[in-house]
Amino acid sequence: MIDDLAFFRVVARSETLTAASRALGRSLPVVSKRLAALEKRLGAKLVQRGTRRLTLTAEGEVYAERVERILDQVRELDELVGGELPGALVVHATLGLGRAHIAPLLAEFAATRPGLRVRLDTSALPLRRDFDVAIRVGTPPDSTLRLRRLAENQRVPCAAPSYLAARGTPETVEDLAGHDCIVLRENESDFALWRFGDASTQKRVRVGGTLASNDGDVVTAWAREGRGIILRSRWHVQPFLDRGELVRVLPHVPTPAADIYALTESDRLVSRRAGDFVDFLAASLPPRLAV
Repeated sequence: MIDDLAFFRVVARSETLTAASRALGRSLPVVSKRLAALEKRLGAKLVQRGTRRLTLTAEGEVYAERVERILDQVRELDELVGGELPGALVVHATLGLGRAHIAPLLAEFAATRPGLRVRLDTSALPLRRDFDVAIRVGTPPDSTLRLRRLAENQRVPCAAPSYLAARGTPETVEDLAGHDCIVLRENESDFALWRFGDASTQKRVRVGGTLASNDGDVVTAWAREGRGIILRSRWHVQPFLDRGELVRVLPHVPTPAADIYALTESDRLVSRRAGDFVDFLAASLPPRLAV
């Protein structure tokens, strides 16, 4: 059965049966006969045999798509239970966290595994599903993904001392509506709606201002220049809070957790290299964030 699947994957990827026979290292009559036997066993025609180009039927398209998925799972199963870590590892992370922490940790991980190719995609856009591991701040809305918490985190409101001296310090959450708030457009959610409180008592306030960006480094730099109040992850702003460049606003008001998670597909086997990388992050990321 697996041999048939591997055989048909080559056929489906080829422009002609002649090209498929060359790729398989078999004669054209042998390939044609085996394809006919496969179609007979399935009771469905998979390929239209044209003189110039091979075309998949509707049944062939479905079969080819599932074949790719099954063979990928077989390959990942082999990697999961033994052997080294060849191949590629595709990691997705948000812009700020990806640059500051995931990129150096990914390079460190790859350096210990000869032959492993890695790719890091950083983006503030919502997650696409073309990754092995994705790193996200906050619980993702997609419940079909498998989650593992890597580090605790929360978002905190803060501003530069110069801004607070000029505009005053908010006393309540509602006071934020009268301030210049710099909003971070991280995804397609309502980025101008800031949340406070815990799971049992949540309060929301709509904020506004003249500045917005999808880059966390940009909005933080604007806040340090005294241009407004930001709501940012503690992992990002804690060094500036420690140095007094930013000041925590509304310190008596709790903010919801925005923990850092590793995401993997839940409907497929997690490759050994992806699982090892998640373990590596779980051990290495919290100490970095605590510095």
